[in-house]
Amino acid sequence: MSHSEKPILAVTLGDAAGSGPELIAKALGDPVVRAVCRPVVIGDAPTLRAALMITQSTLSINPIASARDATDNSAVIDVIDLANLDVAQLRRGRVSPLTGRAAYEAIKRAVEMTLAGEAHAVVTSAINKAALHAAGYHYAGHTELLAELCGQPKVTMMLVAGKLRICHVSTHVSLAQAIARVRPERILEVVALATDGLRQIGIDQPHLAVAGLNPHAGEGGLFGSEEIEYITPAIAEANRRGFRVSGPFAGDTIFSRTLQGEFDCAIAMYHDQGHVAAKMLGIWQGVNVTLGLPIIRTSVEHGTDFPNAGLGTGDPRSLVQALKLAAEMASARCRARGFLG
Repeated sequence: MSHSEKPILAVTLGDAAGSGPELIAKALGDPVVRAVCRPVVIGDAPTLRAALMITQSTLSINPIASARDATDNSAVIDVIDLANLDVAQLRRGRVSPLTGRAAYEAIKRAVEMTLAGEAHAVVTSAINKAALHAAGYHYAGHTELLAELCGQPKVTMMLVAGKLRICHVSTHVSLAQAIARVRPERILEVVALATDGLRQIGIDQPHLAVAGLNPHAGEGGLFGSEEIEYITPAIAEANRRGFRVSGPFAGDTIFSRTLQGEFDCAIAMYHDQGHVAAKMLGIWQGVNVTLGLPIIRTSVEHGTDFPNAGLGTGDPRSLVQALKLAAEMASARCRARGFLG
């Protein structure tokens, strides 16, 4: 792939008190990653330079003013330096409003750049919600923050772990709220978002499986009525609209069936129903994709790993997969539009 064909990815530093900077140092030294994209890190350059030292990386920092200046030099990491941390005062493994603010600023800049067409996708490192809240940014997580920065579109997350793909009707809400959100209109939104997302990764006619909410998908009403009242009607309407959807299926079988290839994606009714299944395959290799945004965004599927921050021992596989998937989706989008800016 030539220089001009490689999409530019805006990579956020994440919470600097965690392992994010070290994982970036490792992942951007992977030849497989460099073969498919031009990564530009958004964040504090001295903090990333310290991470290069911790991981004993041979890469060096290349400060640039704009993502349009991104190089294709695999010996350097292009960085837009926000100069928003003092690495000498950084306390790794601790919640801090300073790192929370810096993480927010990196996300905001990355989104702005991508909306403006300077980058082709955003790849986010892990943030710490407590640090984000301590800095005054009261979001339940990346998904909600990104939705606000992009004008509050209808969104959902898709977890990708190998052949297993899972979308969610709801995520960061209480279980009581999640149950209340199991309604046909929301299920139909997620079906449409999931179908569009799967087409972006090359699955033209995806087959979706919808999970039930209750044990055994309600067992014909014995264990709850949500399947009868809301989920089954939504599935019927989705098929009338031209989508390919089956279910509802019991939550204890739907994910293994999807992993085995029977379906292209499973629709979970709430956060833990889908996340437990995906993370059983290993948190260090899953990817989180936000669907419904006007931009492409992928992310690691693990947290900040505070206990191991500063040790250089973090596993970069999830970030590598997030970078590769973002590059694949960005390249496909640009080909469809006839250009790669």
